[in-house]
Amino acid sequence: MKKGGVGGHLTKTGLRFEEIIDISKALDSLENYKIEGDKLIKNSKPIAELHSKHELYRFLEGKGVEHEKLISKKLLPDIAVLIYKTKTFFIFEIKYQEVEGSTDEKLQTCDFKIKQYKKLIQIPLGYKVKYVYILNDWFKKPRYKDVLDYIKSISGCDYLFNKVPIEYLGL
Repeated sequence: MKKGGVGGHLTKTGLRFEEIIDISKALDSLENYKIEGDKLIKNSKPIAELHSKHELYRFLEGKGVEHEKLISKKLLPDIAVLIYKTKTFFIFEIKYQEVEGSTDEKLQTCDFKIKQYKKLIQIPLGYKVKYVYILNDWFKKPRYKDVLDYIKSISGCDYLFNKVPIEYLGL
């Protein structure tokens, strides 16, 4: 149930696409969850961390990871979520489209990006890495079938439509 009793039915299926832009606000609105700094707290216990764009690199530097020695150019995730229980970093890229555009080609870069994030996170720190696109309904069109199949075929890559189910994160 959502705090204040409004829209609580949404918490059963996950975070709505419109809310995912500010995933910390969406998680904070769920019953028994709250955000404190970059930590996600459930029932007074830290269970995850959220890092967007450059914040991911500040986190890595704090762990002794020198990104410039591992990858040649920073990748800036829309949001990276570290789940403590599963030791998994979810790297989320939000792709919203209403007309033809360059996002079509960007979806085909998941293999390169998962490999880069593994060099950056998995190898030095031991966390599993999942690279996940959050797509709007535009990408449900039949012309995206091949690229969506391709994304699923790459180990560690995935896509979701419009929301992130809480169960998907393993919370």
